[in-house]
Amino acid sequence: MNEVLANLASGLSVALTLGNLVFLVLGVSVGMLVGLFPGFGPAAGIAILIPMTFGLEPTTAIILLAGIYYGSMYGGTITSILINTPGESATVASTLDGYPMAQAGRAGPALIMQAFASFVGGTIGVILICSFTPALSRFAASFGPSEYFLIVFLGLLLLATLMGDNLLKGIISALFGFAISTVGVDVISGAQRFTFGSPELIGGIYFVPVAIGLFGIGELLNCIYTGEHRKPARRLNVTFFSSDFWPEKRDYIVSRFTFLRGSLIGFVAGILPGSGATIGSILAYSVEKRVARDPESFGSGDMRGLVAPETANNAASAGAMVPLISLGIPGSGATAVLLGALLMWGLQPGPMLIVEGPEFVWGLIASMYLGNMMLVLMSVVAIPLFVKVLDVPYRLVVPAIVTLCIVGTFALHSSMVETWLLIATGLVGFGMKRFGYSPAATVLAVVLGGMAENAFLQSLLIGDGSLRIFIERPISLVLTLVTVSIFAAAAMTRLTALRRGRRKS
Repeated sequence: MNEVLANLASGLSVALTLGNLVFLVLGVSVGMLVGLFPGFGPAAGIAILIPMTFGLEPTTAIILLAGIYYGSMYGGTITSILINTPGESATVASTLDGYPMAQAGRAGPALIMQAFASFVGGTIGVILICSFTPALSRFAASFGPSEYFLIVFLGLLLLATLMGDNLLKGIISALFGFAISTVGVDVISGAQRFTFGSPELIGGIYFVPVAIGLFGIGELLNCIYTGEHRKPARRLNVTFFSSDFWPEKRDYIVSRFTFLRGSLIGFVAGILPGSGATIGSILAYSVEKRVARDPESFGSGDMRGLVAPETANNAASAGAMVPLISLGIPGSGATAVLLGALLMWGLQPGPMLIVEGPEFVWGLIASMYLGNMMLVLMSVVAIPLFVKVLDVPYRLVVPAIVTLCIVGTFALHSSMVETWLLIATGLVGFGMKRFGYSPAATVLAVVLGGMAENAFLQSLLIGDGSLRIFIERPISLVLTLVTVSIFAAAAMTRLTALRRGRRKS
């Protein structure tokens, strides 16, 4: 415990420098704005703004991007409550009781309680990070290439299973990302692969234009397709000094145990690769409704139905940083983009990161706690200001963001190939959105593809070309069995569904 407190104090000394504080405020502010735009999400916001971090110190840059990540969780709930439109998938459950509260004239209490719940969930998540990250890092130090490959593969498999409409589409999305990651030079033979004679592709396809295209351009094209840009701006009036802006005492009393339950459920969901804030928030809402004595009140404006998913999605955001930092395994699309940013800055997430870069790790963790403090204040004070962003017509927002995407991508390496790649992946991202495929699984595969290939080849070299290396070591054997079990469970589910369909016909 003393070691954890000493490390956290060291992290605070890093996070409290003037430069890091300024960019932390900027990151959480941008994150809230990103969350306000329906369907945009933290992954797109982080991917688009990565080029803006060039020239910053690595710790400062990651603090900025991480602030966007968990700041978007706050902003996404504002639209969920006010206009029944989730800012991103993790805030879908918040609409179930948040919007009915707004319709009943309790928008103020709902917004205040979501800010407080987000703060509690994020704070508990940071406390748990401090407790679990060093232990998990020491455990992961025993991992070899075979274990590393299996856990990367397992994370991608879980993400593909949970984030697509079905297992097949999820796997196809991941395989598409792996195909992109094979472009470049083969690390074993040195031969060029799929470069088509272009010298700009010898170093491989950079993840940034792919991420911006799939998440940013793809989402915008989908908004245009669905007619979002034609909708008039909504004029909303949220007054800070109105008497009904603040929650009542009973709101806190009835939700007193919900804060802890939602935070713990969300943190566990965040740690598991492929689960994340979306699953965590829905699971927390379901559990809260199940344990309530009056479950019939949920869905009609029950404060517990708002507090549960809000604590969960922010605790999950913190929990997702544990496998990212300790194992180098992202659990969501947003943390996949963060992983790419870490690699871009020369930081290799994994067991040795805490040993070799404790200032970075604990500075990042401390900044998350400070960021949550800033966000709860901003959420309360600046809610009316942030809501005004929704007054800007979408038809004006779309061209501005497209311009930012193109300029930011070209500024990476002054490459027209990457710019055309941005446009191409934007069209692909639009198609994936329309047909239920998973852009997040694709981005994860692009980021992890090369790392997984290297680990696999190293495993074969160590095992003299035999696949037995994946079952000879205890940890490898467990991971192999878990992977096989997931495939078996998916196959059984598919067979059961087919049998039911035949019986009905």
